[in-house]
Amino acid sequence: MTIQAKKRDYDLLGESGRIAVETGLAAAQWYHTDIPRKEMKALMQRSDAPGIRDTVIWLGSMVVLAGLGIYFWGAWIALPFFLAYGVLYGSASDSRWHECGHGTAFKTRWMNDAVYQIACFMIMRNPVTWRWSHTRHHTDTVIVGRDPEIAVMRPPDLVRLVLNFFGILDVWHAVIDMLRNAAGIIGAAEKTFIPEMEQPKAIRIARIWLAIYVATIAAALATGSILPLMLIGLPRLYGAWHHVLTGLLQHGGLADNVIDHRLNSRTVYMNPISRFIYWNMNYHVEHHMFPMVPYHALPRLHAMIKHDLPAANPSILSGYREMIPAFLRQLRNEDYFLKRELPATARPYREEFHNELAPAAQ
Repeated sequence: MTIQAKKRDYDLLGESGRIAVETGLAAAQWYHTDIPRKEMKALMQRSDAPGIRDTVIWLGSMVVLAGLGIYFWGAWIALPFFLAYGVLYGSASDSRWHECGHGTAFKTRWMNDAVYQIACFMIMRNPVTWRWSHTRHHTDTVIVGRDPEIAVMRPPDLVRLVLNFFGILDVWHAVIDMLRNAAGIIGAAEKTFIPEMEQPKAIRIARIWLAIYVATIAAALATGSILPLMLIGLPRLYGAWHHVLTGLLQHGGLADNVIDHRLNSRTVYMNPISRFIYWNMNYHVEHHMFPMVPYHALPRLHAMIKHDLPAANPSILSGYREMIPAFLRQLRNEDYFLKRELPATARPYREEFHNELAPAAQ
C-alpha cells in the first residue's frame, strides 16, 4: 500500500487518487497519541486574548512600517521598512489564514472570519477554495492524488522551489485562478473538494479581489509611482520568502501515502520571531495530529506528547540539512524519503508501514 508501483500522479482526478480511495488511504483513520480527555479539553480551550494581542502587533506593525516606508519613499532608507512590511504581508498572512481557517485563533467567530478574510487576500488564496482545500489536506495529508496542498512533489522541481521563495509561480497561478473564478469558472479539480453550494461564494470573492487589484494598478498609473503596488500586491512577492522557508519543512523529504503524521510531518524548534510570523506552526506533527488545538497551546501540546514523537529538529538550519539532501536523492529515486526514528518511549509505527517503508528509506 505504501510502495509506489507507478510514477506518482498528483492530479486530483488522476490514477493515484483513484488508487488511494480503493486501497483505503483516502479519508483513513489516522494515528493519534493518547491524551486524557480532560487534558485534551483544556488544550482545545479557545481564547480571544492571544489572537487579539498578536493581531494588534501584526497589523499595527504593518501600519507603522508602511507609514515609514511611505515617508521615506524615494530614499534607500525606505527599503528595510518595506522588506519588514513585506514579510508581515506576504508571510505572516500565511499562518493567519491557516489558523483562522481552522476557527481556533479566536474564541469569537467573527474575529476568526475577519482575520481569515484579510489574510487570504494578502496571501492571494481564495478563502472559499482554500478552506475546503485545507480540509482535504488534513483528511488526506500527503496522500498522492488526494492532497491538493503537497508543496514538493516527487521527483522535486528544484527550480520551482527556488522561484517560490520570491512568490513568482504562486502568484502567477493565484492570478490565473482569480481571473478564472472571476469569470465564473470553477475548475474540475476544485469541484472535487468545494461543495457546489459554496462555489458561487468563490466566484464573488474573486470578483471583489479583482476590483481591488484593478483599483490599485489604476492608482499606480495615475500617480506614476509603484508605491500603491508596494503596499498591495507586490509584498506577496518580495515578502514570501519566510513562509516558504518554514513551509517547506512541514512535510519536505518525508514519507507520503501513510496515515501516521509522525512519518510525514516535521516539528522544528524556531526562534521567537519566526514563531510569531509562523504562529507556532513549527509544531507541525502536533498540529496535524490535533488540528483543533489553538496555535497558542501547541507548545503545551508538544511538551505533553513529545515522548511519542520523533525528535524535533533543533533549528531551521537542521531541518534544511536533512531535507535538501533528501530532495537531491529523490531526483534519482522518487521513492526515497527520510524515515523518522521514534524514541524508545513511543508507540511503534503500524507494522505494515514500518516494514514496507524501510526499503524505500535506504
